[in-house]
Amino acid sequence: MFKRLVLVSILFAAPAMAERQEYRVLTGGNDVGHLIAEVDPGRITIDYDYKNNGRGPTIAETIVTDDAGYPTRWEIEGATTFGNPVDEEFTLTADGARWRDATGEGTAPASEARFYVPQGGSPLAAAMLARLLLADEDRAMPVLPGGTATLTPHATATFQGADGPVEATTYELGGLDLNPSYLTLDSDGDLFAIASPRFAIIRAGYEAADQQLRDYAQQLSTERFVRIQAEAAHDYEGPVRVRNVYVFEPETMTREGPVAVVWNGERIAGVQPNDAPATEGETVFDGAGGTLVPGMYEMHGHISQNVALLNIAAGVTSVRDMGNENDVLDGLIERIEDGTIAGPRITRSGFIEGMSEFSSQTGELVETEEEALDQVRWYAARGYHQVKLYNSMTPEWAPALVEEAHRLGLRVAGHVPAFSNANAMIEAGFDELTHINQVMLGWVLEPEEDTRTLLRLTALDRLPALDLSSAPVQRTLDMMAENGVAIDPTIAIHESLLLGRNGEISPGFVDIYDHMPVGEQRSLREAWADVSAEGADERYRGAFDQVVRTISMMRERGIFIVPGTDMGGSFTYHRELELFERAGYTAPEVLRLATLGMAEYLGQDEDLGSIAGGKYADFFLVPGNPLEDLSAIKSIAMVVANGTVYFPSEIYPNFGIRPFAEAPSEVTAD
Repeated sequence: MFKRLVLVSILFAAPAMAERQEYRVLTGGNDVGHLIAEVDPGRITIDYDYKNNGRGPTIAETIVTDDAGYPTRWEIEGATTFGNPVDEEFTLTADGARWRDATGEGTAPASEARFYVPQGGSPLAAAMLARLLLADEDRAMPVLPGGTATLTPHATATFQGADGPVEATTYELGGLDLNPSYLTLDSDGDLFAIASPRFAIIRAGYEAADQQLRDYAQQLSTERFVRIQAEAAHDYEGPVRVRNVYVFEPETMTREGPVAVVWNGERIAGVQPNDAPATEGETVFDGAGGTLVPGMYEMHGHISQNVALLNIAAGVTSVRDMGNENDVLDGLIERIEDGTIAGPRITRSGFIEGMSEFSSQTGELVETEEEALDQVRWYAARGYHQVKLYNSMTPEWAPALVEEAHRLGLRVAGHVPAFSNANAMIEAGFDELTHINQVMLGWVLEPEEDTRTLLRLTALDRLPALDLSSAPVQRTLDMMAENGVAIDPTIAIHESLLLGRNGEISPGFVDIYDHMPVGEQRSLREAWADVSAEGADERYRGAFDQVVRTISMMRERGIFIVPGTDMGGSFTYHRELELFERAGYTAPEVLRLATLGMAEYLGQDEDLGSIAGGKYADFFLVPGNPLEDLSAIKSIAMVVANGTVYFPSEIYPNFGIRPFAEAPSEVTAD
């Protein structure tokens, strides 16, 4: 049965004539698109379109509502960020609800829930739901296709703009996905803005509120993770000992034990005989014959607060950030280092992008070679590990930028700029190439084709026709091997792009699907790319096979291959490592690469990468043996990060995730 509801108008107070509501889409303060709603009594039509980094959704919606504001018919058409077609429909009658989205069709009785959360719709759906929750007694209600939505009020502020001052309140909308979203509604309950630390949709004429709203979203997110940290972080007085464990030794790629591992504060005291007695004041855990693995490195992150804790829970205790808003990243690092929130150790890459209509709004945009050189110097003076050059960078600048970066002690990594190829960047002195498609496209594209667009992804359908033994392919691989150029292939993102199909669980996430909340499950059954054209399905599948073959050839050549995801790490990172096995690595080799191998690559192996006395206490416990079955790293019982103990079974419920393993037992010290 439904809770008692107070009747409310539709999303906007219904006018006598159609009313046009316009919102601007901002990324990093830059206008990249629009959301426009034409509102008639009982009917809303929506045009939602933005493009950042050469890609973004294009969505058209028609919504019919009843007198209480519940949608009774919802039609959505268009394309998602990576081009997957959207053809979604929902109807609600006295007989029940019926819908069709990218995952398939569904039905529910009218008594179960009335509000449908669309899969491919615009963010205006969240505002419609928020308005209905405002009228609900406890501001919580079941929604379709599953879950319970909640609304929590936060601060009220006044914003100045083209139509005068607007008083608006920010709300936290939860229960739909891994993390809540933050919406700001005016005093009439109409949408004023939706904001996150990096992105905002704001009522036209009030764009000046962008930074204030994004900062407040950051504050609310921080407060949430501070609460979780207070509950989930365990800092014990005195030493901590875990007994009855086997330790993965990256140097020998063996599993040694049973032993006891002891740490005191942030450093490991030592690896001791299993029967060594505990001293007074110790906390002791029984590892029950499980395996301790050194903390892993996610080498292609764009780290945010929302994924920082999930990486810790996944045993990823170090992340190389490959591009971010510099001030946002600095604040995140500060909060992690002072223990305000949980998160991995972060190695910073300075992002430099050229100016074009396709520019990514991440990091710093430059218009001239001198501006780019100045940005290299800025990053070097602030202790960044490397600079990352991006798609719209003028290729001819690369040699000078690399020379200056190397002169100042920085490495250089990046995409292949548009209208160039991997060979040219190797000749310019790149230390690392980012994404396997950036290398392979040079073998199948014409010189005038523009990789600042989605072509850098869709053109992968040409790969099945490519002869990997051909001279151009072999020439690039030779150059990489001879010049010591590493590759960060991000295999899992290519798997999701090339093998994801509507209605099917993405192959990389079959093992975790049942543990995820409904919103995440829907995402894992939605394709990224448009494979509707004749032969496209086969070409995309063949392209992924070619990707794996190429990485295998690189491994055989001795080219250094770096594990990273560009998909937030965490569960995707586990899949990335499994795909390294498919490319020819053994499970022990993969684990060595992900731990000590990356610590060595970043020059951090004196303190990290293995479990030994004097090193930082960064490691995790799995019940199984990942040297025999790498998928064992998905079931983590305990994580130690900088000496602080976390139990994923306590963390995951905060994200609506069903845990994968129980915490180890605390036992009485000898």
